[in-house]
Amino acid sequence: MDAVDLAYPFIGRWLARNSPADRVPSHGTELFASAHAIDFVAVDSAGRTAPITLRSLLRPEPANGFPGFGRPVLAPAAGTVVAAHDHQPDHDARRGIPSLGYALTQRRRAADGWLALAGNHVFIDVGAAVIALCHLQRGSVAVVAGERVEAGTVLGRCGNSGNSTEPHLHLQAVDTPDLGRARAVPITFGGTLPRNGQVIEAP
Repeated sequence: MDAVDLAYPFIGRWLARNSPADRVPSHGTELFASAHAIDFVAVDSAGRTAPITLRSLLRPEPANGFPGFGRPVLAPAAGTVVAAHDHQPDHDARRGIPSLGYALTQRRRAADGWLALAGNHVFIDVGAAVIALCHLQRGSVAVVAGERVEAGTVLGRCGNSGNSTEPHLHLQAVDTPDLGRARAVPITFGGTLPRNGQVIEAP
């Protein structure tokens, strides 16, 4: 299947994680057509996310202490919004020991279905594929189903809803918005795909 080429759905500096440039399936599973999904974590000018302290290794942290929380998420291509969900709560971030406990509950969230994993999200039909942008901040989604958007339109803001250990943006392309039967579609950004650990600076 041909890749769908997108613009980066943000401005500023973001770190690529779980990239399909490094392995497929990128998230270790093909569940919900996520084989070619990619994650982006906002970082500061030094390429760092929130500082790691003894407290962060031992206890959950407020999501608003991370540089990505509340940053605008943009449409990566022109298209039509086919789904928009905005009601899932943002939860605390979990690193260190708290992340281990959170990982133990991931199977339960997967069993609860797409919404439990994606949290607040927007689907855009761009013609060649449907693009899902997930883990958005509660109350931030600025579009509705049926709305036409252009590349760069603000869809919402980065949050920590759904299956997320720290504020980040999860993006994947599928061939139908019905995630129960969808197939994953490969993606590129300007004809390339960043590898894990690569920092992208989008103007």
